[in-house]
Amino acid sequence: MSLIQRDVCSLIYEQRWAALATLGSDGPNASMVAYAPEPGLNGLLLYISQLATHTGQLLTHPECSLAISVPDGGLDDPQLLARVSLRGRAMPIPRNSAGFAAAAACYVERIPAAASRLVLTDFQLFRFVFEEARFVGGFARAARFEGGPLREVAVEMGL
Repeated sequence: MSLIQRDVCSLIYEQRWAALATLGSDGPNASMVAYAPEPGLNGLLLYISQLATHTGQLLTHPECSLAISVPDGGLDDPQLLARVSLRGRAMPIPRNSAGFAAAAACYVERIPAAASRLVLTDFQLFRFVFEEARFVGGFARAARFEGGPLREVAVEMGL
C-alpha cells in the first residue's frame, strides 16, 4: 500500500462533510451533505431528505460524485489543501431491508445528532459506493485510484 493511498483513506474517514454532485434533467447540482463511512470503505452513507433536489436526482440518476477536503483555515493557499473526488453510484437502502438497521447504526455512530432524524419518514438512507478516487494532496502530489484497491487499503489500516 502506498502512502498516498493511506492518505486518501484517512481523509475520507477523518471528515464528515462533502459536496455531492448530482445530475438532473435541468443540469448538474451540487449540495453539501453529511456522510459516514462504512467499515472498509464498503460505502459512504448519506441520510438525506426526500424533499431535497439532490435526492430526487439520485433516485433518477444514481451516478454521482462526492468531493471531500480538509477544512480551509483561511491562512494558507487553499489550492494546497488535501482533497479527494469520488465517482460512483448512490443507491437507497430501504427501511424494510435486512441491512438498514446496521447502516443506520453506523451513520448514527459517526453523526450522533442524526439519531432523532431517523424516525422522520421524509428522509432516506443511501449507500454511495465509489468506483474511482482522484486525490490531490497539495502541489505536485496527485493520484487516481480504483475503488477496490482503496477498500483493500482501508481494511489493512483497520478502518
